Amino acid sequence: MEKVDQVEFPNKLYYRIGEVAKLLGVKPYVLRYWETEFSVLKPGKTPSRHRLYRRRDVETLLEIKRLLYEEGFTIAGAKKRIKEVERSEETALPLPLQEISDEVLLPVVDHRALLHDIREEVLFLHAKLSEKIH
Repeated sequence: MEKVDQVEFPNKLYYRIGEVAKLLGVKPYVLRYWETEFSVLKPGKTPSRHRLYRRRDVETLLEIKRLLYEEGFTIAGAKKRIKEVERSEETALPLPLQEISDEVLLPVVDHRALLHDIREEVLFLHAKLSEKIH
């Protein structure tokens, strides 16, 4: 298990709503409500409509909980803060450039992180397809 913000995460790709609720110390209906309020929360769903949260979703939920419960933000204020953080991440410092010739500059990309995200998505899609088949 790995600790993130004093919460121990089991080493899994996906978490069901009950597991996430327990990790965060809130009721499942709170998570469902937050999904309606925060557009960044889009857990996958199995064919039987059970939610499957990725680690990234759980980390976002931890931040939402922190903003609401510890920082005292309103839902509107927390939405605004989450959007600001998203925008700042999108417009973060540009990637360093790697010169491959005198005329061509390419951004240096962290391929390991990119491959990790792609792997996570592929496994998520595989799980959804496997459930549809069975």
